[in-house]
Amino acid sequence: AAVPAVPGMVLPSGVRERVAAVHGGSALPERLRLYDGWATDYDQYRAPHLAAASLAFAFPAAPAGARLLDVACGTGLVAREVRGGTGWGGMEWDGIGMGHDARLSPQLHRHGFRCLHGVDGSAGMLERARGTGLYQELRQCVLGRDPLPGPAEQYDAVTVVGALGEGQVPTTVLPELLRVTKPGGFLCLTTRSNPSNLRYKRELEAELGKLERCGAWQKLLAQEVEHWERATSEEESSRGTGYISGVVYLYQKCPVPPLEED
Repeated sequence: AAVPAVPGMVLPSGVRERVAAVHGGSALPERLRLYDGWATDYDQYRAPHLAAASLAFAFPAAPAGARLLDVACGTGLVAREVRGGTGWGGMEWDGIGMGHDARLSPQLHRHGFRCLHGVDGSAGMLERARGTGLYQELRQCVLGRDPLPGPAEQYDAVTVVGALGEGQVPTTVLPELLRVTKPGGFLCLTTRSNPSNLRYKRELEAELGKLERCGAWQKLLAQEVEHWERATSEEESSRGTGYISGVVYLYQKCPVPPLEED
């Protein structure tokens, strides 16, 4: 869940309260109720675009019939980027970082992604995502409590945008994300870098590193991004800008090593 990162926008008090409630450690049923009520106002922010840009960089051409799983899909912001892009101004993907002098519409659809599946814990969010007509399949799933639907190793790419944060999805879900990713497939994850999320971010990066050290995946990118989304308070703001920063991670699941012949 996130707030639009639109220059000059004043964050309404109602939105501030909802963001604070979602990220403030509310009990699971209450968080899901908040998301259901938020679905009609859920707006654009940078993370979906940056995730799609990262995957476009990783996939010069996706294999035929490539499948993407949008985990915690919300209202379908990642799907909109994948199937066409919103053309956020002032950003380009240069393989290293985000520039500020050009426009980019990743359009992963052109890279071969025509099969999009989504899961989310909120029925209200799923209803909005269904209304986009961009997903071939949508399922309700509460991350950290339920296993992801479907068999192992069926997705060429998996995204988790906006849900990895304090009081939201636990870091223990990472092995489940890997389970449904094909060997050699890509996982794109995002989290925030504001003060109230730093403990979670440290835990997340510790788990990411642990899985890399055991050979489960390889890190391709860890990109810090300023002006990620509007801050909900001055304390959360990065250097008084009114925004918080965030980070995009891109990992590739390690291929299964070939069996050695006797």
